[in-house]
Amino acid sequence: MAAAPSKSSQKAKNVALALLAIWSIVSLVVIVVWATSPDLKSSAQCRAELQDTKEKMEGARVVWGKDRVALEEKVEEERDKQERLAAKNLLLLGQLHAANGSLEECRHDSVILNMNISVLQENVEQLREKEVNLTSQLDLKEEHIDTLEQNLTQAVHLTQSCYSLKDAAQSQMSAAQIQTKACESKQQYLQKLLHKCKSPEPSPTEDTLCTCSPEFSATARLFGGMYCGPGKEAEPGQT
Repeated sequence: MAAAPSKSSQKAKNVALALLAIWSIVSLVVIVVWATSPDLKSSAQCRAELQDTKEKMEGARVVWGKDRVALEEKVEEERDKQERLAAKNLLLLGQLHAANGSLEECRHDSVILNMNISVLQENVEQLREKEVNLTSQLDLKEEHIDTLEQNLTQAVHLTQSCYSLKDAAQSQMSAAQIQTKACESKQQYLQKLLHKCKSPEPSPTEDTLCTCSPEFSATARLFGGMYCGPGKEAEPGQT
């Protein structure tokens, strides 16, 4: 791209030089024609006009030289400017390529980020579903715990009732055992007394005991009448 501005500048320079050369040739032709044309001017006037023309030509040559130098300087400036612009364009192209590469990387990263966002959204949705399930399970477990606590409370109350009933039963059993021992002792005593009363020849003391003892009368009432000595029989209800 640096060669194109150089060719353009060279072409402009050549065109300017060609225009100046044509202008010089045309001026010389005009002077020659004017000098050789038949008129009534005097030679002094012709010389003066020729001198004036020469001076003008010289001035025009000087001006043309200055213009040429200025034009060459301008062309050189334009060439430098074009070169700087070309270098700047190359730099900008490099930056553009780098920016395009960065843009492509950003697009790729954007695609990856979008995919990651989608995956994260799916994970969040799954976690929400798990949270709902865990909340439901926790509610069920809390209800189960409440039920177990109620059952435990009932079991504790039932256990306490059972202990109370056990204590009462033990007390009743102790009282029954004491009463049973008392009854057994009384039964043994009555059996001994009955045996003495049923003997063939009771002693006077035993006969009196059989007829007068309250225990013997109670025994007679139980057995519906007993023999109590010779010719005697205890009547039911006898005291």
